[in-house]
Amino acid sequence: MSTRRPVASQKLLTGLIGAPIKHSASPAMHERAAEALGLRGHYQLIEVAGADATGLSMMLEGVRRLGFAGVNVTYPYKEAVVPLLDELAPGAAAMGAVNTVVVRDGRLIGHNTDTTGFARAVAPLLAPAGNAVAVIGAGGVGKAIAFALASQKVSDIRIVDSEPARAERLASLLIANGAKVASSIEDALRGATGLINGTPVGMLPNRDTPVPTALLRADLWVADAVYSPLITPLLAAAQAKGAPIMTGRELAIYQAADAFELFTGLAPSTEVMGEAFDAVMAARSAAYQAA
Repeated sequence: MSTRRPVASQKLLTGLIGAPIKHSASPAMHERAAEALGLRGHYQLIEVAGADATGLSMMLEGVRRLGFAGVNVTYPYKEAVVPLLDELAPGAAAMGAVNTVVVRDGRLIGHNTDTTGFARAVAPLLAPAGNAVAVIGAGGVGKAIAFALASQKVSDIRIVDSEPARAERLASLLIANGAKVASSIEDALRGATGLINGTPVGMLPNRDTPVPTALLRADLWVADAVYSPLITPLLAAAQAKGAPIMTGRELAIYQAADAFELFTGLAPSTEVMGEAFDAVMAARSAAYQAA
């Protein structure tokens, strides 16, 4: 992490590039974390759908020139921004996906705090004796999850994606860590100890599940990177089977905390960020029920 330390009470400008992002909890988490550290933080949502490389370059040039400390990047641009940056941290370069861009001396440097955040979040679910984990999705989030599992010494990573070639590319990056492509979800879950959804399936307004309910079982822990809603259809089905679950809450908080530290050089309170996240989710749930 960076050791750069901002002056107390200075303005901190950060943001998020992606689409759709209007329901993101990131502004609340980052702004509350800044306030707790005596900074005047503003986190700007930059929602542009369907941007090509030229459009992304224009947005990044604005980030470079307009006083941003950095921005987060989310779906669908985590891989598309990679060739547009000046430098990549080793982890981001290895996987070819970026969720955090830091501005340093006019240069745009790409990092991936989805990986570090998910590694922190998933650690309590992993058994010391070994794990076989199925990862659904090989896009930006799926890549981060697979690399996080490898960092936690998971030696049997089974990857499933609707685009087999994409799954093959990810597996090839982690072949030394026992990563392989599963021919189907059924194949991936055979003898698995854990399952992680790294796709947007189940994110509101979508109410689908990436895994047939019949394949879930009580001895299979299930995690979902989606946090809107917190209990996705997949997690609800897993709970009904008696399976341990992990919502997207911890990933959202830990990746945000790691990004904030990269932006500022200051370690934020994950408790403060968690309170901000919970407040956003409670307000969203109330609005959804009232609709």
